[in-house]
Amino acid sequence: MSAGERRGEHRCGFRVASLRGDTGGAAVEFAIVLPTVIAALALCLGAVQLAATQLRAQDAAADAARALSRGDEVSLAGRGLGDARLARSDSGDLVCATVTARAGGAAAALGIAVSARGCALGGGR
Repeated sequence: MSAGERRGEHRCGFRVASLRGDTGGAAVEFAIVLPTVIAALALCLGAVQLAATQLRAQDAAADAARALSRGDEVSLAGRGLGDARLARSDSGDLVCATVTARAGGAAAALGIAVSARGCALGGGR
């Protein structure tokens, strides 16, 4: 073994990387990647939760529009929408219901609200 090879140099003059200076490198990479993965997972779960709230609001708006067109009382209780608001509007022969609800979970911290509208033909007794 030549003197250059003992210093970590290859025969062509290139320096060969030594593993001695890499102690703890994997732990540092893990410490950087783990919060990123957790943040991405939280973002995905929040998006799924927001989509579920939107679907519940759309279903509640459609049901409310049908009930309002028949002249029935409408309640949003038990729909899993928290303090949702219902607004009625008439457009010709159509009776429309708009449901607005605040998103739950992580989206609630951002103040995100979802809104859905459903319409039904009026006078459907």
